[in-house]
Amino acid sequence: MHTGGMLKNVAVALVDGANPFELGVLCEVFGIDRSEQGLPVYDFAVCAAEKGPLSARSGAFTINVPYGLDRLEEADLICVPADQHCESRTYPEELLAALRRGVERGARVLSVCSGAFVLGAAGLLDGRRCTTHWRHVDELAERHPLARLEPDVLYVDEGSVITSAGTAAGIDACLHLVRQEDGPEVANAIARRMVVPPHRDGGQAQYIERPLTHARCDTVGEVLVWMERNLEQELTVEELAARAHMSPRTFARRFQQETGTTPYRWLLRQRVLLAQQLLEASDETIDAVAGRSGFGTAAGLRHHFLRTLGTTPHAYRRTFRGPARAA
Repeated sequence: MHTGGMLKNVAVALVDGANPFELGVLCEVFGIDRSEQGLPVYDFAVCAAEKGPLSARSGAFTINVPYGLDRLEEADLICVPADQHCESRTYPEELLAALRRGVERGARVLSVCSGAFVLGAAGLLDGRRCTTHWRHVDELAERHPLARLEPDVLYVDEGSVITSAGTAAGIDACLHLVRQEDGPEVANAIARRMVVPPHRDGGQAQYIERPLTHARCDTVGEVLVWMERNLEQELTVEELAARAHMSPRTFARRFQQETGTTPYRWLLRQRVLLAQQLLEASDETIDAVAGRSGFGTAAGLRHHFLRTLGTTPHAYRRTFRGPARAA
């Protein structure tokens, strides 16, 4: 179990087909000498987990790495960036064993984006909370059923094992670790040099593509279409059941069977999706968006946005439209 302490020695385990950006994140946070600012200098190394030269995922260049896996044995932190074909490939047992040994001796391991698949292959996600890029969550859960996936967050810190979501979330996870090990002043100074926020609110839920669905249902399909067209109205199960020519109890049961959720949850999700679309594509006020999407008031929209996406309507609009058009 990791007990904390100053971070000094950092090693990156690199496999063939590594993603250049994710590798660059680790080099930027831990591999640059910022001693002129009074910041700590990490003993940093990139290590080949396979015979080189290693190719980058873009195919535009190769990487010659001077260190082998033996360099991981002295690291306080072992980082694993994303790589190509992470969902289907196998990883060298020597690498997986080195990761396990690292955790056993008290080091920490950190994955960026789909690098979580490497940690899963090493058995380090079993019984632990973790995350990865939202596109790979289902595959990771299927391959490692004992992992406790949290798909909506930017990163998960389980002490000795840290996993991050999509590419830029690796920056969040690295700065979190620096903040924890070396203090907020160091993390803030590194963030300032990188011109990134030292901490981002929310999670990756706001980036997940969830288009409005048109379910093919035997008995409630027409009602679903009507609900989508009338999201701004106050809808009750009794009214929906009457439209389907069923009793409320029968309608609720059929709805659950055919959509996999309750009428209330389905309606709430569609309203959030509509609000997202309006915030991204229109200049309507937050109050107007709340009314059109069926939340009534800006306070109601904010409440459900926070619960569903982990962010506010204003912050969401800033993210997807920029500050100049988010007012």
